[in-house]
Amino acid sequence: MLEIRNLVKSYGNGPRAVDGLTLSVDAGDIYGFIGHNGAGKTTTLKCISGILPFDGGEILVDGIDVRKDPMAAKRIMRYIPDNPDLYTFLTGEGYLNFLCDIYGIGESERRERIRKYAAAFEIESKLGDLVGSYSHGMCQKLALIGALIQQPKLLMLDEPFVGLDPKASHTLKGIMRELVEKGCAIFFSTHVLEVAEKLCNKIAIIKNGKLIASGPMDEVRGDNTLEELFLELTDA
Repeated sequence: MLEIRNLVKSYGNGPRAVDGLTLSVDAGDIYGFIGHNGAGKTTTLKCISGILPFDGGEILVDGIDVRKDPMAAKRIMRYIPDNPDLYTFLTGEGYLNFLCDIYGIGESERRERIRKYAAAFEIESKLGDLVGSYSHGMCQKLALIGALIQQPKLLMLDEPFVGLDPKASHTLKGIMRELVEKGCAIFFSTHVLEVAEKLCNKIAIIKNGKLIASGPMDEVRGDNTLEELFLELTDA
């Protein structure tokens, strides 16, 4: 579902933010992407989503080259940043309907999907309020609902559990498992290693823009905990 081949991205004349990154995410994967701040995680996600241009390599989403046919790639994927910028002058319901209009989701489908996910994240009563009145956690829930109602083939999340309360985090984990059972692929960055260890079937560790470990969780982790492995590899 996602194939990255020798991705290179630099900012100006500085060192490479992403340096020859190659990995693939299959349908049915919950793929964790971990690394210290500044390691290149967010840059990679933004390159995949088309927010940032990149200097070299290829990115394919379900076989579609994101540079050659960006619109086709964007139709089947969604990216949620760690601090989503939403339209604060719309109500929550207005924002979700706006997204449904963009992605051509019909009236009956959008009503059912909005109802389902708003109930799951317990914000039904707030959908009539302006987004500008929402807390950070509520904005994150609304952004998640906006991505989920599209039913993307590839869902990318940047630190999705930061800012969510424990119940919402539990709900999101359950939804992620539900999505991959239906053939979605999920690629997400996180600093919460305990969550990654329990949730992900595959993992990638990035340091200074370079991939230093990747593959099935059990194979990469070996006899260590994920925390032990991460500290050993990134402190070396």
